[in-house]
Amino acid sequence: MTKRLLIVGPPGSGKGTQAARITEGLGVVAISTGDIFRANVKEMTPLGIEAKKYMDRGDYVPDSVTNSMVEDRLAQDDVKDGFLLDGYPRTVAQVEFLDGVLKAKGQDLDAVILLTADEDELVKRLLKRAEIEGRDDDTEDVIRHRLSVYKEQTADVVAAYRDRGLVREVDGLGELDEVTARIMDALKA
Repeated sequence: MTKRLLIVGPPGSGKGTQAARITEGLGVVAISTGDIFRANVKEMTPLGIEAKKYMDRGDYVPDSVTNSMVEDRLAQDDVKDGFLLDGYPRTVAQVEFLDGVLKAKGQDLDAVILLTADEDELVKRLLKRAEIEGRDDDTEDVIRHRLSVYKEQTADVVAAYRDRGLVREVDGLGELDEVTARIMDALKA
C-alpha cells in the first residue's frame, strides 16, 4: 500500500525523529527539507548560500527555491512506494504546488500528521539541541521568531488539509515510543 504523508509541527516538536521512525515502520522514504538545506549550506552550493541567508535570520527559504528542490526529490525512484515529507509544505502556495506535482503523477496525499507541543517546552528543547549540536541558527531569539513565523504561515496550511479530512493531530510530547505509537494509531484511524 502506497503511503504519501506529511508531518507538520512547530520547530522542535520532534518531526525529524518521528519521521525516521514512521518511515521505517511503513517502509517509505523520509524527505526533510531542513536536512537538504543544511547539507547544501555545508557544501556551499548556490542553493545553500541562498538558503543560509534566510536560515540565519530564522526565516523560511523562498517558495521558488523550496518548491524546485521538493519537486526534484519527489521525481526520484525511491519515493515510488511512498514518502513522508518533513518541513514541507509550509505555505498555502506550497500546498497548491505540491497538489500540482502529485496530480501530475495521478497521486494524492493519504494523511497529514500534525504534531502539537507547548511553546515554552519547544524553546527548551531547541536550546538544548543547539547546545548539543553546536547549531548557531538556534539562539532563543531566532527560535521564538521561527515559532512565530510557523504559527503565522502554517495555520492556513493545516486548515487547508483539515478541510480535506487529512489531518491526524497527535501530541508530540512524551517518550519517543509513546509518541510513535500515537502517530501509528492515528494513521490507522
